Amino acid sequence: MKGLRLEAYTLTTALGAGLAPTLVALREMRSGVVRKHWETVDLDTCLGEVDGLDERPVRADLAAFDCRNNRLAQLALEQDGFAERVREAIARHGHDRVGVFLGTSTSGILSSEIAYRHLDPHSGALPADYDYRHTHNSYSVADFVRSYFALTGPAYVVSTACSSSAKVFASAWRMIACGLIDAAVVGGVDSLCLTTLYGFNSLQLVSADPCRPFDAGRDGISIGEGAAFALVSDAANALPGEVIVAGVGESSDAHHMSSPHPEGLGARIAMQAALDMAGLTTADIDYINLHGTSTPSNDAAEDKGVVSLFGSQTPCSSTKGHTGHTLGAAGGVEAVICALALTHDFAPGGVGTQQLDPRLGCHYLLANLERPLRHVLSNSFGFGGSNCSLALSRVSA
Repeated sequence: MKGLRLEAYTLTTALGAGLAPTLVALREMRSGVVRKHWETVDLDTCLGEVDGLDERPVRADLAAFDCRNNRLAQLALEQDGFAERVREAIARHGHDRVGVFLGTSTSGILSSEIAYRHLDPHSGALPADYDYRHTHNSYSVADFVRSYFALTGPAYVVSTACSSSAKVFASAWRMIACGLIDAAVVGGVDSLCLTTLYGFNSLQLVSADPCRPFDAGRDGISIGEGAAFALVSDAANALPGEVIVAGVGESSDAHHMSSPHPEGLGARIAMQAALDMAGLTTADIDYINLHGTSTPSNDAAEDKGVVSLFGSQTPCSSTKGHTGHTLGAAGGVEAVICALALTHDFAPGGVGTQQLDPRLGCHYLLANLERPLRHVLSNSFGFGGSNCSLALSRVSA
């Protein structure tokens, strides 16, 4: 098996719901990260919030799953005709031959945070309507999507911090290659919650301003939320002009619980593995979508990994200035952004970055680069050294 065909894909972030508003925002170099009050958060920070989730409950027959994370998943599923394409695949292959492999980091933890505000003052019991299994549980989002389509095939969630929804492409690849399924819904969903915001703030990683990846004055991340989905199958059936995942590279450097290897060792291993699986060389890559979190140590480590492998000529940027860091959804979100870049022949410039850090050596784009693209790389690197790189290609005629 030589890769995964992206039969359909969609995403929803602070830039908007669906491919069209996302493409417009990328071309206009517009950010969805703004300073705003959210929930009960008492921090001076900026967020990438998806508007309208409070008014969009999940489908009535799936009410047990109702939480912010699954509302976000449903909103994304219903964009760009994606649900219809999945149903067509189910009709072709059968309900038991379509898998569901999704990434998330916090799932519906907001539902638990809200529940704890309403503990019984005498017994300490949680509210009677609190449903951990269908909301907070990490498997909840895969269970929701599986139930949404009445699927009966393999389904699970990967939770490896910020690499979660990149690694699910490898999961689908292995399942299809083994003959266990014929297609899969892959991607990731992560929604805003208090634990994430206060947790990253306690690590002194949250910026008070919109994040500035690779900027000389970068001082932390901007947390966002998002959902991205792709319907994948064997790339042998891909048509000219379509996008495929040609290679997946994974590594685990385990350097530190929350800091990357300072020389970008794990990043380099993952990128090289993706190239090797795809049968590509560094010279073949036209653009790299960096993990680019905007923290001093993460950007510096990734830069070293990229420069040691690619040198300083390959165009690259981080789109977290556009969307905020969507954490467990970042890999899926940025894979779809890479698919848009390949389809529309442009490499997006990084939003928010004004003065590049002179200590960093990669060819970071401060403006959109209009040029034909054939092969791109998407990086997703998580806490604990859980790293994943995806090599995506556009099929030639």
